[in-house]
Amino acid sequence: MSIKKVLLLAAALIVAAFVLTACAGAAGEPGPAGPAGPAGPAGPAGPAASTADLTCTECHNDSAIITGKKAPWETSGHGSGTAFFEERDRNTCVFCHSGATFSAAIAEGKNFTEVEAGDANPTHQDCRTCHQIHVTYTSADWALETNAPVAMVTSGATFDGGSGNLCANCHQARRYMAGFVDKTDATKYAATVRFNTHYSVQADVLMGLGDFGVEGKPGAHYSMVENTCVGCHMGESQAHGFEPSLATCVTCHADAENFDINGYLTKFEEDYKMLEEGLVAKGVLTPAEDGTMATVPGTYDAALSQALFFYNTVHEDGSEGIHNPTYFKALMENALAAVK
Repeated sequence: MSIKKVLLLAAALIVAAFVLTACAGAAGEPGPAGPAGPAGPAGPAGPAASTADLTCTECHNDSAIITGKKAPWETSGHGSGTAFFEERDRNTCVFCHSGATFSAAIAEGKNFTEVEAGDANPTHQDCRTCHQIHVTYTSADWALETNAPVAMVTSGATFDGGSGNLCANCHQARRYMAGFVDKTDATKYAATVRFNTHYSVQADVLMGLGDFGVEGKPGAHYSMVENTCVGCHMGESQAHGFEPSLATCVTCHADAENFDINGYLTKFEEDYKMLEEGLVAKGVLTPAEDGTMATVPGTYDAALSQALFFYNTVHEDGSEGIHNPTYFKALMENALAAVK
């Protein structure tokens, strides 16, 4: 074979190789999937789960982490009260009276004026009200629902007391004396049987707020006690009966043996009794059938109204002024002057 024929044959083979390669690369559309094959054999069993693998056991275990909090909580007003059921239909009440509504409203960033409906299935304040129970199913669920500073509704002030912020969402005044100004004489006040802040005035007292006598300022129990309400009413042991802890007091009052520090309570109770007698003599306070004292509805001048409103505020604050002694001393002096 001549060299020319060999070269021509080689060239032809090269062209043929390129053609075959091009044809092989042009794949068509895939055909339909075939039927599923039979199941493979079962693999070996995995290791059995142990309680150490269950995050739930961080809380649900053989310790007293739950029962130790539940027992005292059940004796507290939060755990034993029935107002949650009585106030379930009132949208203006359920924020604080139904634990479930409180938790839901806090999650939505609402305050007690922004709840639009009552609660058909109310609950008292339980673990879920204050804590993020069963969110992560770990001990992180003990975290509080909120500890954000609270924009207080009536005063407009901001309460910023650490973990006590959770409490301040409810424990704040619903109204001041300005809500009782007489419609025909702005210098006087129209007192009703509910001439008060509607309980829960503790946050206002701690901050020295209110329009019923003197200008106040935040007390030491607001500015110096870590976590404010929680620091005093739960202490280092996180006791859920919410009774004030003397152990917290001795941090500053080293020799305190009871809450009558420097005779403050003794003097305050004597003055409060004197104020009560003065208000009865003025005809604005009267004994009720249940043994308590009741406001006599009427229109009174500013000084007498301030004295009466302060008398009721003492009852609703519940601390006999311990929340802010300096503020309550000034208010007491103002009130006593009005009933002389």
